[in-house]
Amino acid sequence: MAFPMDNAAGAGEDRRTEEGSLTIPNIKLHRLPHLKDYLPDLKTHPNPLDNNPFFHPVSEFYITPSDVILRHILHDLSDIPSPGPHPAYHRAGPRKWVYFDPAVVRAAIVTCGGLCPGMNTVIRELVVGLWELYGVREIFGIRAGYRGFYSGQPEALNPKIVHGWHKMGGTVLETSRGGFHLDKIVNSIQDRGFNQIYIVGGDGTMRGMVEIFNEIKRRRLNIAVAGIPKTVDNDVGIIDRSFGFQTAVEMAQQAINAAHTEAESAVNGIGLVKLMGRSTGHIALHATLSSRDVDCCLIPENDFYLEGENGLSISSANGLKENGHAVVVVAEGAGQDIIPKTDHGSHVQEKDESGNPVFSDVGGWLKSELKRWWDRDHPGELFTVKYIDPTYMIRAVPANATDNMYCTLLAHSAIHGAMGGYTGFVCGPINGNYGYIPVDEVARAKNVVNTRDHKWAWVRSITNQPDFQTT
Repeated sequence: MAFPMDNAAGAGEDRRTEEGSLTIPNIKLHRLPHLKDYLPDLKTHPNPLDNNPFFHPVSEFYITPSDVILRHILHDLSDIPSPGPHPAYHRAGPRKWVYFDPAVVRAAIVTCGGLCPGMNTVIRELVVGLWELYGVREIFGIRAGYRGFYSGQPEALNPKIVHGWHKMGGTVLETSRGGFHLDKIVNSIQDRGFNQIYIVGGDGTMRGMVEIFNEIKRRRLNIAVAGIPKTVDNDVGIIDRSFGFQTAVEMAQQAINAAHTEAESAVNGIGLVKLMGRSTGHIALHATLSSRDVDCCLIPENDFYLEGENGLSISSANGLKENGHAVVVVAEGAGQDIIPKTDHGSHVQEKDESGNPVFSDVGGWLKSELKRWWDRDHPGELFTVKYIDPTYMIRAVPANATDNMYCTLLAHSAIHGAMGGYTGFVCGPINGNYGYIPVDEVARAKNVVNTRDHKWAWVRSITNQPDFQTT
């Protein structure tokens, strides 16, 4: 979606190289950091795509200052705020002028945090895109996450080395949590002469990226920092979805199908599946909608309880009564406030190396509670709970076709942005179009399930589960 922009904050950085903007009211373009913000004398270079035979006529591929993406699409005209303005972001893609000579680019790629389908595809496409599109020949992988900048040696990469990586799960570069030491990281980046940094990670990684970007800017270094958001839970805000999410939902179907078969094959059988979702229940929600075999879906955004007229035990009993079996899907972050703690009265929440709270096993607890409930209310009757936790199977698989294509577009968007001199940004789809978002916004934004919208209503309609709102 293209709009001519005025001179409001955020329009200026593209106008350094292209002029002719007009005014359009009620559009607020989010300002995107650029190297020229603190290095005003940087020289521009013609984009190497000018000489690429696959992109002719190349003028059709270049993004102009008027190419922006609205953050919100309004479905009801009565909801239009008056007077506005409506937030918008720069569209991702190649610029006519670049701020790096490809002959002197030294790019570094790092993956941080937990695994997610598509990580190897992102790495591969960053390498291939830099090499084939822009002629960059010095590309390096940083092993073991952020700590790899200062604790190991970079690994030289080229298209031949990464050729088949998109068919593999995990990350060949390896990953880790924690290890963030700002001075050591930036000192290593500076000492090794890296001038483009590509960071793949989740919300904790993005918060670290904010600090790296700010420190590089403080030192006035000619280094572009680009982020690619990674979270299998789909909890990164602003963007439409995270890469690997669709693959995760697809894999979750196999676990739900197995739980359904187990439950259906037993007398009074319950299949219990715990899916990933620390703070958001997107995987559980979408897997439930896709499966249609689920009798109850429990997510972190919606409190639940076991007993009472609308409790989980009644929902399970209804499923057993009607079908002879039931399937319950629970996100790992659900029910944490009602699980008894075993920390001897301590109120200090244990955290992992990334700063995430360490959760109790809601699946194991639910299995025990369901058995206790049945033995109390139906003594002597047969009852079986089959508990399946496919967490590591889901996140360790290769990306499916949709996510592979998505990862390619993310990688190329990041490359075009960095070559265009942008820095401190994250790329991702917004309302179906790829855009650039300031990383500090992404680090703050959340994407939680809205239990008041149509998707959650759809979940309740196909599961016929209680709303858990009254005891």
